Amino acid sequence: MPVSHARHIGIGIDRPADEVYAFLAEPLNFPKWAEGLGHSFSHVEGMTWVAETPMGRMRILFSEPNRYGVLDHAVIPDNGDAMHNPMRVMANGDGSEIVFTLFQRDMSDDEMARDAGMVARDLAALKALLGG
Repeated sequence: MPVSHARHIGIGIDRPADEVYAFLAEPLNFPKWAEGLGHSFSHVEGMTWVAETPMGRMRILFSEPNRYGVLDHAVIPDNGDAMHNPMRVMANGDGSEIVFTLFQRDMSDDEMARDAGMVARDLAALKALLGG
């Protein structure tokens, strides 16, 4: 598989990293801000969920809660490869920084720019929701 281009999209939130992480480590909180990930989340087992995404119904596998700020998740279609989405929360003084890595998978530069805009909008919605 060829190397994908990647884009790191981040935003600062004026809330302690442990609070932001605790909110984001709960998969049921994603539909409150991540329109690009989808809605109608339903728990399957462990850290596996099913959601209605913009690309249809898919499984989402979230990383286990951890002390490193890792919030990676994979979106898995029924017939296709998992789309891995690295995401981190890092302390930044008394606040936090959220960084999402977007990989350019089988898409044009225009489609990548559109997806990056959607991620940026979702992160801005997260910031507004958390009051930062």
